[in-house]
Amino acid sequence: MSRADDEGYRPLLFSIAYGMTGSVGDAEDIVQDAYLRLTRARQAGTTVAEPKAYLTTAVTRLGIDHLRSARVRRETYVGDWLPEPVVVPGLGAGLTSGPAAGPAEHAELSDSLSMAFLVLLEALSPVERAVFMLREVFGYGYPDVARVTGKTEANCRQIFARARRRIAEGAREPGGPLAPARRAEGAELAQRFFEAASGGDLDALLDMLAPDVVLHGDGGGKVPALSWPATDRLRVARLLLGGLRRFRALGVTLSLAWVNGRPGAVLHDAEGRVASVVELSIADGYVQAIHSVANPDKLHHLGPVSDVGLRNR
Repeated sequence: MSRADDEGYRPLLFSIAYGMTGSVGDAEDIVQDAYLRLTRARQAGTTVAEPKAYLTTAVTRLGIDHLRSARVRRETYVGDWLPEPVVVPGLGAGLTSGPAAGPAEHAELSDSLSMAFLVLLEALSPVERAVFMLREVFGYGYPDVARVTGKTEANCRQIFARARRRIAEGAREPGGPLAPARRAEGAELAQRFFEAASGGDLDALLDMLAPDVVLHGDGGGKVPALSWPATDRLRVARLLLGGLRRFRALGVTLSLAWVNGRPGAVLHDAEGRVASVVELSIADGYVQAIHSVANPDKLHHLGPVSDVGLRNR
């Protein structure tokens, strides 16, 4: 197999690394490190019969090491932690598109890696996260999960069962893959949702929000954001309308997009710089949860980042 063929595994490897870390930049570094290790192994005379297995194992174990070293930073994070968004511009024909989202492999990210799902994974240990994700998201059999993680097959079964219970206990928002019909429904509802929010239509917005809707905001302590998730449909609607009204006064515009496989939007300032990314969790015809990422450190992979958040204090 040629090195060009090896590159064909990059979308899968990125998805695994991103699912482990919740960070686009860290995922790219981990994938690059895995390819470098493969190159060095071959240069040392090692015969790698299954490059895909080699690379998957390297990425997963590097992800485990990364999570162990990052745990203290996560525990001291200011405010509500959300993953770095992966953006694919446009929700469908006739809808406004924004700028490109970065490397092409991001567009092939598994629909299972929604923000809500990645937040749930934060409750797991690094090894639990690896086992659960390989088995649940990517459909690996237990023998392969055992090989990748370095655990026994029986141990992997126990780890997966324990992780699944913990995820089920914390699950509230929809996080699974979207079927084509649900994607079309979600895109249409998202368009109406953002039109109502941008137009200041409180009644229309309330009609689209689930009674127990939750609003999450990640500013990382660097730009204004919610200190903890907001609940109550009326409060969430008013927060959205107030925030967008202030942004519009600063020249911010909104482009519809797929965010982590979910309907959403990217907000840009008057110079076209990224100000924020919003993802919607939609089920049963209502918006169940809203995830807004405004921390500038989590937006650099999308292009130049705006300072409008600082002006919006």
